[in-house]
Amino acid sequence: MAPHRVPSVFLLSLFLISPSPASPQTKVLKKIRVGVPAVSMSNIIIFVTKEAGLFEKHGLDAEVITVQGSGIASKAVIGGSMQIAPIATPTVINADLAGSDLAILAHTMPGVIHALVVKPEIKRPEELKGKKIAVSTFGSLTDFLVRYVAKKKGLNPDRDLVLLQIGGDPERIAALKQGSVDAAAMSYPAYGRAQRMGFKMLWDSSKEVDYPWMEIVTRRATIQRDRELVMNYMKAHIEGISLFKKDREFGKKVIRKMLRLDDEELVNESYEIFSKAFLPVPYPNIPGMKTSFEYVAMARPEVWKHKAEEFADPSFVEELEKSGFIKKLYEK
Repeated sequence: MAPHRVPSVFLLSLFLISPSPASPQTKVLKKIRVGVPAVSMSNIIIFVTKEAGLFEKHGLDAEVITVQGSGIASKAVIGGSMQIAPIATPTVINADLAGSDLAILAHTMPGVIHALVVKPEIKRPEELKGKKIAVSTFGSLTDFLVRYVAKKKGLNPDRDLVLLQIGGDPERIAALKQGSVDAAAMSYPAYGRAQRMGFKMLWDSSKEVDYPWMEIVTRRATIQRDRELVMNYMKAHIEGISLFKKDREFGKKVIRKMLRLDDEELVNESYEIFSKAFLPVPYPNIPGMKTSFEYVAMARPEVWKHKAEEFADPSFVEELEKSGFIKKLYEK
């Protein structure tokens, strides 16, 4: 070995056996599985948070898992295969009345951006009688909205409608296009895309029902076991809302990628609608939750003996607001 190489090898060996100066500061990320009931604009904040690395920023190694509808998401959270998911309020209430311990930590939107689109020949709600209507899954938001608004329009959902469980918005659009259903409930931009195909909006759910939207839901057992985990998730999600509202180009980039949307007009409209709708301080909407009671009462009339507060935990948003965490997100 050449003499001039010995110091280099010696120094290298010292480097390899010496602890890295950065290693004590290396943060071990906590594993968390986050459910997404559909790849849609309503769930876009979860994808924004993931794409921006905000989960890691707040100490989480988050695996985002897509399932079909709130019904399946609730079972996964209750069963422990996922820790957090956006689960429709009536699904949460039904589960808790059946003995579960789900809690709504936030409603991130004040109203539901949703519509029922139908074949052009269907002009009035009464013409839905006997028709096939696509929802995601029974017990999901789409199921709740169709039943609620149909009843408001004088229809009996169980007797007059044929509800079919057909996955996410893309699958429901395909079902409409193929003629296997006569109508479909969906969010934006799906209903905007369906309208461009010649289908008509029969009703705009946001104008028909006072319904707080886009819940953040976990189990009370999870909160008791690891409150820090849940709090870190809340920090990441709420920062994701801030980022989406402030960074138009990044928001549109995530929309294009996750929704596989190449129609720039729909991308822009989607961003405009949802960036304005997401709430910076997303407390659980207790008064709005009562809208769900009528729907839940069809299967569980005992719901009327309960208060909406029983199904929510506002303490996380309250803590983040009082600490100044949320305010700082909008000062930059």
